[in-house]
Amino acid sequence: MIHTYRLGGYNIAIDVNSGAVHSLSDAAYDVLENITEISGCCPESVLNNPNLNKYSILEISEAYSELKKLHAEGMLFSDDDYLDINKAIPDSFPLKALCLHVSHDCNLRCEYCFASTGDFGAGRKLMPASVARAAIDYVIARSGSRRNIEIDFFGGEPLMNFDVVKSTVEYAKKQGKLHDKAFRFTVTTNGVLLNDGISDYINENMDNVVLSLDGRREINDCFRKTVNGKGSYDTILPKFKYLTDNRDTSRDYYLRGTFTNKNPDFINDVLHLAGLGFSELSLEPVVAKPDMKYALSEADLPAIFAEYEELAEIMKDRDDFRFFHFTVDLNQGPCVIKRVRGCGAGYEYAAVSPEGHVYPCHQFVGMPEFIMGNVSDDSFDESVSEKFIGQNIFTREKCGECWAKYYCSGGCGAANYNINGDLNIPYELGCRLEKKRLECAIMLKVHKFMKSS
Repeated sequence: MIHTYRLGGYNIAIDVNSGAVHSLSDAAYDVLENITEISGCCPESVLNNPNLNKYSILEISEAYSELKKLHAEGMLFSDDDYLDINKAIPDSFPLKALCLHVSHDCNLRCEYCFASTGDFGAGRKLMPASVARAAIDYVIARSGSRRNIEIDFFGGEPLMNFDVVKSTVEYAKKQGKLHDKAFRFTVTTNGVLLNDGISDYINENMDNVVLSLDGRREINDCFRKTVNGKGSYDTILPKFKYLTDNRDTSRDYYLRGTFTNKNPDFINDVLHLAGLGFSELSLEPVVAKPDMKYALSEADLPAIFAEYEELAEIMKDRDDFRFFHFTVDLNQGPCVIKRVRGCGAGYEYAAVSPEGHVYPCHQFVGMPEFIMGNVSDDSFDESVSEKFIGQNIFTREKCGECWAKYYCSGGCGAANYNINGDLNIPYELGCRLEKKRLECAIMLKVHKFMKSS
């Protein structure tokens, strides 16, 4: 399978099965566009193809030879060696990450919030310390021989239960020493409750921090309002600046925002945040049912695609910030089994509610049909987990012929379920956005390589 596109002044061809990416000459690109296989000498049907009549016979023949060499090296029209579906189904699945919902309450009322403004539709509550400790015991017991374990503090707004966050970090570190486990911690926060002391604690103890801000003041304050209906930008921005300005460069952070149909010009939000000195940026398209007033639709796609392409063009000559969705590792390629299976939700990764219920991931919390067990009684329902274990790009019928399948791993199961009511039916609008972002990301990799060579 081959995917070709022109972007950023490059003629790009992706050999999907091998993961090879090529920047081709005009002639080679146009020849590739007009063939479906390579064998032997350049056929007369190619030499005399009217679509190629702007090239001489010699130019066409040389271009075909260039492509033939790539084919011989296994980097063009390569075979798919993942067709054995058993390769995509794990033999064992030690739990390696937990998302702890330490707070099902929030001090913002973001209109587009997938968590029903923080309580996940089940009433506002905080996770007791005893449940958090039980969750640490639960993941240790189910982690098998895996040493590294990820703990994400999530909400709602986790800083509304900051004492439990701190006591859980302390407990996990002690238990890690006893059981030879190394814990990494992440916290996601809207920043309202940040102060210098809390920021210093986060910078010392959290390996990653996700900071929620949508961009320009008017865009952020359109949706991210406080309980009393006021905008949050002016309250949050200086707190985020303190945290990131004082954060060690060896520790990760992301300033994460959401864009809706209210800001199709989201480049201005990315550049606004970069201009404020934030170097790690993520701006995500809202995932919402079509009847929501802020939802993205088919009609928005041309403008969004143009924004992604313009942002990629800007980033060709800037290195002062990274855009999360334009980050792709071409060196690992489609041979990485994780790219076949996806994120591991439901068997390698799980979320825990304040009551201790275990769910496949944070986006399924509050859905009774997806309760997998409870950390307090160490229960685990394998039948729920099995719905996720067998999922991969081969079980999702529409993914089989998609060029991006080895990069997105079939998309997000939660988005698929929330939009289509089925884990295995891809969220089409999300797929189209993902493919455009990948094209931009790969173009930037090509640009960087060509610039350095």
